Amino acid sequence: MPKNLKKRSQEEIKKLKPFLDEWVERIEKPDYIDSDPVLFMHAFNKKEDRLLAGFFAATMAWGRRDVVIRKVRDFLNRMDNRPTDFITNFSDRDAKRFDGFKHRTFKPVDMKWLTKILQTILLDYGSFEDFWEACYQKAGQQERPLMAIFHEDFFALQPDTPRRTFKHVSNAEKKSSCKRLYLYLRWAIRQNSAVDLGLMNFMSPSELMIPLDVHVARQARKLGLLGRTYNDWWAVQELTESLNLLDPKDPAKYDYALFGLGVAENGLPEKFVINSI
Repeated sequence: MPKNLKKRSQEEIKKLKPFLDEWVERIEKPDYIDSDPVLFMHAFNKKEDRLLAGFFAATMAWGRRDVVIRKVRDFLNRMDNRPTDFITNFSDRDAKRFDGFKHRTFKPVDMKWLTKILQTILLDYGSFEDFWEACYQKAGQQERPLMAIFHEDFFALQPDTPRRTFKHVSNAEKKSSCKRLYLYLRWAIRQNSAVDLGLMNFMSPSELMIPLDVHVARQARKLGLLGRTYNDWWAVQELTESLNLLDPKDPAKYDYALFGLGVAENGLPEKFVINSI
């Protein structure tokens, strides 16, 4: 990748709005759901089940989407597809349900401790959203990134959690893009979407950061929306700032456009490319 990428001016970025809005409309449709891990939030009727199933789906959203869907389905089957009841009543002897489970670097021990932490959240806070809201308020008071507070307070609930499990929940203060956590919040926060469910309202969609993966970042750099060459927390901030110029009330919707451009057969039209990568 070139070290010096071109970055569009604010006025030039705004000129991309019709093109990117068209791609949002093309991709953000109900038929998107069945091929994406967000389907597990749509698979349940109760809000808490949706939030918990969605958290596992987003946390495991690593690699090919069809593989992720298969692994998440396997995991939820081990919970009898009753995530709230299973997590609330979980005991160490239930951990045998996770024996043999594997996805990427996720192992049974990780699923056990993630479940134990979520159980503590439900028992201590009453709901997953209430925990998120507490983290959000604390982040504002301390002027720190939300995902740094979430990571810190999440694992503080179960101090015996093995260190290996910490890597499965990102931390913005460790330079992570926090892609999977912001993917989860996109699902749970955005309103009036054919895909995202708008289940939580502790923060505004205007505050969402872009879920940055390698494919989204590649399209953003080609378009000149992102000049940073590393896919880290600073790149997330830079790209989200660019997308705020297009829609300050809902910048995360452009995740659909950048994703769609990445998988399109014809790719990004040459007239929009200012960085060849």
